[in-house]
Amino acid sequence: SLDRYKGRCYDIEPVAGEENQYIAYVAYPLDLFEEGSVTNMFTSIVGNVFGFKALRALRLEDLRIPPAYSKTFQGPPHGIQVERDKLNKYGRPLLGCTIKPKLGLSAKNYGRAVYECLRGGLDFTKDDENVNSQPFMRWRDRFLFCAEAIYKSQSETGEIKGHYLNATAGTCEEMIKRAVFARELGVP
Repeated sequence: SLDRYKGRCYDIEPVAGEENQYIAYVAYPLDLFEEGSVTNMFTSIVGNVFGFKALRALRLEDLRIPPAYSKTFQGPPHGIQVERDKLNKYGRPLLGCTIKPKLGLSAKNYGRAVYECLRGGLDFTKDDENVNSQPFMRWRDRFLFCAEAIYKSQSETGEIKGHYLNATAGTCEEMIKRAVFARELGVP
């Protein structure tokens, strides 16, 4: 029966000091989620639940993933050792940051921020997930200025530096195009 595939609210607690606010504990059967798919799990829980119009206000405060489901995730294709090898950094923590402000800079100024961080001692920088190809900073320009920042900071410090570019796009073909361009530039 379809009943076995329903989410179940197994506890409700009032929020202390708040009128008409509650914490609801909801569990879903694992069969609702594709094994190893973080995307499927989040779109199922967040997308469907937050789209439920009968709820006027909702906030997700905690998500617990059962070990049985966690074990279905394959994990990243490589680990920290590969990153250390790329950067030639061993025996200490790797130091990095996400470039801020994440939105609003021109590609040239974004590249300047990458350079300043790397020249200042960080091992790597990364794009925020919201940095894609906006009118004020197109992806190709960002990639070029970031590559320039890496090579300039490497030349001045004598150290290998890195920047993780966000290559996500509206289509898989466009993402591949961006990733190939980044690889051709020699940028992770």
